[in-house]
Amino acid sequence: MRALYVGRFQPFHRGHIHNVKKILEENDELIIGIGSAQYSHTLKNPFTCGERIEMIRRTIDDLSRVIIIPITDLHIHALWVRHVCNIVPKFDVVYSNEPLTVRLFKEEGFLVKSLPLYSRDFYNSTKIRSKIIKGENWKENVPKEVYNFIKEIKGDERLREIAKSDKI
Repeated sequence: MRALYVGRFQPFHRGHIHNVKKILEENDELIIGIGSAQYSHTLKNPFTCGERIEMIRRTIDDLSRVIIIPITDLHIHALWVRHVCNIVPKFDVVYSNEPLTVRLFKEEGFLVKSLPLYSRDFYNSTKIRSKIIKGENWKENVPKEVYNFIKEIKGDERLREIAKSDKI
């Protein structure tokens, strides 16, 4: 069986890795869909699609069973699942905890499975981005490969800079 796991992965953290391993225990192959692929350099989506792919590639041990595909937002919920199906290979099951994603795939007749929330208070992309902006320790929240990559591309500096305001 082939599974689909869609997320923004801003950034890719240990909770995501836990989910990937769990999905691969239950399936032969995994499609990782990089959601909101067209966005970058914003507080919600600071990293480019290519940077997110690189984070995943540097972190996952068995890439032979993983396909990584960018998925742009359509902004028409009634058509979004069809859009996804047009750009990714055929899949048998969708893994997600995001309520809208779950609803949209279920409405189109797909089997959707939830994922265990692995230390959600600690491994949470929004909280990790907040820590980066505030200059707090975020190294322990992400795999060392992701931490090193974000430092290498100065993604932490980017995020702090775009968080600034021009208001006096």
